[in-house]
Amino acid sequence: MEDYTVSKVWPSDAYTLSKVDALLEREGIQRDGNLDYTCAIQDNDLNVIATGSCFGNTLRCLAVDSRYQGEGLMNKLITHLIDVQYERGNTHLFVYTKVSSAKFFCDLGFKEIARVDGMLVFLENRLDGFASYLRNLSATRREGTAGAVIMNANPFTLGHQHLVEVAAADVDTLHLFVVSEDASLVPFAVRKKLVCDGVAEIDNVVVHDSGPYIISSATFPSYFLKDDTAVNEGHARLDIAIFSRIAHELGITRRYVGEEPTSQVTGVYNRVMLEELPREGIEVVVVPRVGVDGAPVSASTVRRALQTGDWNRVRELVPETTYSYFRSPEAAPVLERIRAAENVVHY
Repeated sequence: MEDYTVSKVWPSDAYTLSKVDALLEREGIQRDGNLDYTCAIQDNDLNVIATGSCFGNTLRCLAVDSRYQGEGLMNKLITHLIDVQYERGNTHLFVYTKVSSAKFFCDLGFKEIARVDGMLVFLENRLDGFASYLRNLSATRREGTAGAVIMNANPFTLGHQHLVEVAAADVDTLHLFVVSEDASLVPFAVRKKLVCDGVAEIDNVVVHDSGPYIISSATFPSYFLKDDTAVNEGHARLDIAIFSRIAHELGITRRYVGEEPTSQVTGVYNRVMLEELPREGIEVVVVPRVGVDGAPVSASTVRRALQTGDWNRVRELVPETTYSYFRSPEAAPVLERIRAAENVVHY
């Protein structure tokens, strides 16, 4: 058997990347839009016969030419990518893969977290990762009725505050999950601070980090799903499968979501949620959006006002705690990032 070598593919290497794309296409997938490292194995004629990539702490876009399967190339790829991740300091790793490939990763020591039948499986390289996360959550379980809200809060607005107030008034304990993934213009540490400050006076709210298990639509992998609708539905169904496990651990019987009439992505998400969660004994409560001057409050509108320096508009749309933060010297790096962004609406 030939001794193949795994090599990094540089972003400037258009020739090799074209070969990577050709292999992925032959294997029924396409290169994901979110990648920060790609590698390849080539034959003597510089044809790419195997490839794999990373994004953050995930492994993505793994493929071996069907003519070379059975030669251990996938093991070689994954070993290389894990080495790269460990060098970066990422030891807790995740894989999204087709259902048909899940057993291969389990044989390599990955543990299944959740799956969407016929679509995808989400795995991690820790046997006790998700179970440990659930045990830590269970320590916050309280007597009485429990509800949940999941939010990115990019940043925390009067709309988010209204959703929390309505939900908290309806249950004995409200578990509020802030998406931990740093895929937003406002970093997670700031988003969580603004959420905690904004709900500090509501005494039955428990704020949680989502950890790596609730992911944002911005970085959900799309490379093995055929179109945007499948991507949106896949993300929704995976998130709901994971949330259902969390809900049962905390005794959550209601999930509160904000009404989102203009977003196709959120529309798909809410439709799937309304289909699936009642089967798990979880009621979905859609809370009408709060408005200012006849228009719904949105984080996108706040980011646009922050970008243009319209402080009067910001003040109309956010709690005083959020406004005070953005007017403080501490916010300077975040404001600089927002001002430099090309598109603050869908970020």
